[in-house]
Amino acid sequence: MELFGNFIFRYNETVNIILFEEHELGRTLPRRDERTIHLLKVLHKKTGDCVEAGIMGGMRGTGKIEKINFDGSIFVSLNVDEPPEQRLPIRIAVAFVRPIQIRRLLQSLSNMGVAAIDFMGTELGEKSYRDTKLFKDGGAQTALIEGAIQARDTMIPPITLFDDLEEWLERKPWHKDHAVGGLQIPLLCAMDNIRPVGSIFSITPASRPAVIAIGPERGWTDKERLKFEDAGFLRLSMGSRPLRTETACIAAAALAMAFV
Repeated sequence: MELFGNFIFRYNETVNIILFEEHELGRTLPRRDERTIHLLKVLHKKTGDCVEAGIMGGMRGTGKIEKINFDGSIFVSLNVDEPPEQRLPIRIAVAFVRPIQIRRLLQSLSNMGVAAIDFMGTELGEKSYRDTKLFKDGGAQTALIEGAIQARDTMIPPITLFDDLEEWLERKPWHKDHAVGGLQIPLLCAMDNIRPVGSIFSITPASRPAVIAIGPERGWTDKERLKFEDAGFLRLSMGSRPLRTETACIAAAALAMAFV
């Protein structure tokens, strides 16, 4: 199931760009809109002031506060002619974790600029984590947007959910889309600090996309390890210490940035 839907704006975190949806262009922002509150109450902007701005999923540039109305609403004109930065050709697949960890993961991975994020069930993962409402109530999209606005980005990575590892490997989402480099053959890695066959630190930079799978904190089963091997994945460690899933995701994405 690939997730789409209306975006929910929350400006409670560090804001480096103000994002607008296409249908909002030419309209005033209501007084209680979080962007209005952030511009007027947090940044103390006035009529004529400019801020970095962009269109969600599109171009970026500047926004100018043309008018602050008596009712507290504001009108912002946009001058956007700069394309967003190209996202990194890295696809992260991670076992379902606690909802609070999912939120932090989405925010961080969106901020880092990964191309796509998958969540999948695993044999040793907690089954109840799959029932989180984050993917249905807009919480996941909100976290992605929060990461994007911190990075001055207008794009967010797509999220896809899979019942289990077998479904993810069978569907090979990295083959169906161009999120991780189009026709280039990606580097396939499954992080495994318990029974690895090598180290991620031994990977030679190859300037090609990467697909990285991160398991639950209890690790992969031997059955899952065999599935990875059959699918052509390298099982690599990031050192001798077992890592939290959240930590392993961020560390793996950061390391992958050096060889994609």
